[in-house]
Amino acid sequence: MNTQPPSPRIIIFGRPGGGKSTFALHLHQKTGIPLHHLDAHFYESNWIERDYEEFLGIQQEIVNQDQWIIDGNMTKSLEMRYRRATHCLYFNYPLWTCFYRVFKRRFWDKNPDIKDRASECSEVIQWKFLTYIWGFNKRVTPQLSSLPALYPDVKFIEIRSDQDLNQAENTLRNYFSS
Repeated sequence: MNTQPPSPRIIIFGRPGGGKSTFALHLHQKTGIPLHHLDAHFYESNWIERDYEEFLGIQQEIVNQDQWIIDGNMTKSLEMRYRRATHCLYFNYPLWTCFYRVFKRRFWDKNPDIKDRASECSEVIQWKFLTYIWGFNKRVTPQLSSLPALYPDVKFIEIRSDQDLNQAENTLRNYFSS
């Protein structure tokens, strides 16, 4: 009997500045798995939010596909993605690392290959965004305490350091080669 693992469906989420989009692009380039950045679907040009029901419909179309990498938070619809995922990578780097990387990305080092925004949505730093980063873990903790129990077949991987990221990449490499 052939027990091949299901096609990879990978959620990458966590505090902004954690390296989610960079890793998602890296994984896409290594595997060819379709990559979807949620911010590119949630916002229309100039940071105007798309109608939420329309956004949910777009997400549903994506998660119904056989394989995908989805980069982004949108915690209100996290369960929609989680229940169909094979892997969930939670980027939980230290707060100050994330703040540093957000400012670095904005002012010095934005990778032009990362297409994680809708058109005319330039990188901005506003107080609202900084407070979102600050309070992210408090908002997501209730979901993180329930989703793994509801969906035990999803491989949940918390990434707090570059060493954790390397281990996660090895876990995924082993999954792809099985």
